[in-house]
Amino acid sequence: MQKERVVIIGSGPAGLSAAIYTARALLKPVVITGTQLGGQISLTSEVENYPGLFNPVTTPTGPDVVALMQQQAEHFGARLAFEEVTEVDFRTGPPFIVKTHGQTYSADSVIVTAGASPKHLGVPGETEYVGRGVSYCGTCDGFFFRGKDVVVVGGGDSAMEESIFLTKFADKVTIVHRRDELRAGLTLQKRAFANQKINFIWDTVIDEIQGNGVVQEVLLRNVKTDKVDTLSTDGVFVFIGHYPNSQFLVNQVAMDEQGYVITDEFMRSSVPGVYAAGEIQDPHYRQIATSVGQGVAAAMQLERWLAEQE
Repeated sequence: MQKERVVIIGSGPAGLSAAIYTARALLKPVVITGTQLGGQISLTSEVENYPGLFNPVTTPTGPDVVALMQQQAEHFGARLAFEEVTEVDFRTGPPFIVKTHGQTYSADSVIVTAGASPKHLGVPGETEYVGRGVSYCGTCDGFFFRGKDVVVVGGGDSAMEESIFLTKFADKVTIVHRRDELRAGLTLQKRAFANQKINFIWDTVIDEIQGNGVVQEVLLRNVKTDKVDTLSTDGVFVFIGHYPNSQFLVNQVAMDEQGYVITDEFMRSSVPGVYAAGEIQDPHYRQIATSVGQGVAAAMQLERWLAEQE
């Protein structure tokens, strides 16, 4: 069993920010990265709204931001473990037990920053065609749709960002949204409406994804009239929200009905010594800047709590 002062679960903006602060406090944190270093930001094509990183010539990418954060955290002494947490025991600690496939950690304190994952449509054909036309990441898969027509499902910031990105490759991007107006920020809306490659289908949902080895068409249903139409397409990109990656926390800390960790204004969970930051506890803002702030707050409170225990 490996004994640690601080274990950080997750390596997105919240986790890496917490790592920077706890490392600078000489607590030598271990960051268990999970399956995706950097979390969702690592799949983001352009980061133009994070303060201090704006460049009018070359907009930094998500991986660029992750690399800078990782370098800064490691510079101050944080250690990254490229593993995935499989089990925790917070009920009898401290110390708290954190298990991965290859290691068991005994931690005096923990910051959970495991983030969230994209929701699925849950319609026939979706699972069958993942990787064969169905995707949840335009940055990852846009290149494979050069010169083709694609459908984007959703009306929030992610849907607009990814739609705009996909126009770099696809000939046409059709946004299907179940409402008659977007939830995305006004700047993104303006960019999407102004893009000649993007068109919209309102008040509509996808009932089925069909194809023959690869995606070929979708069945669309108008939620107001129930009229069903068929739309030919080469790909379906789904951006309808996220769910927290909190399955391993069941019966360990208090969570709400959606599975988000409940914290107070100091990022404290229901278990003293266990903190949470970023999208694992934030279903509202879901921004790099807010996740960074939450990670910093959790780290500062954790440092004070450890000092009190001593």
